[in-house]
Amino acid sequence: MSTSLRSSTLADEVDSIGNNIAIKNLLTEVESSRLLTKVAQSGLLSKAQAAGLSLSKLEPLIALAAQNKEVLILVEAATPEVLPILPKLIQLAPPALPLLASAVSIPPSTLQALGLASFAAAAGAVIAIPDDTILEVAGQTLAVGALGAAGAASIVGSVILGKIFGK
Repeated sequence: MSTSLRSSTLADEVDSIGNNIAIKNLLTEVESSRLLTKVAQSGLLSKAQAAGLSLSKLEPLIALAAQNKEVLILVEAATPEVLPILPKLIQLAPPALPLLASAVSIPPSTLQALGLASFAAAAGAVIAIPDDTILEVAGQTLAVGALGAAGAASIVGSVILGKIFGK
């Protein structure tokens, strides 16, 4: 049994100066899409500041990540898998900016309640939607997937905002 592994050379990953090509392409995409200008125009930063979010409040999270070497190892290990996804996130970011600008002012406790309600709605969908046909099972799966993801995002968001705002 023979497995062939693609050997990657350093020349495949960096340019003549030594810059990571994938990161360089990502930053070029950010620049060409004018993402930072769109962030400024969306009012996201002003609303975050009005809600009490500042870079100084993010320092404890950065320090926490720096103290937990496992987090940094996981980030580094996940980089090859995450890099191909980032350009798509750059494309999706501008339409999401108004939603983020609104969400930053939501109290963490409200986000947590919404997350729990979303999980309860997912369970309710499993109970309320019969599973007699493939279409109904697909409906259950879609509902649980969407509501479960929304619930998880809300809970994670509430934890992050709670740590940032100290609530």
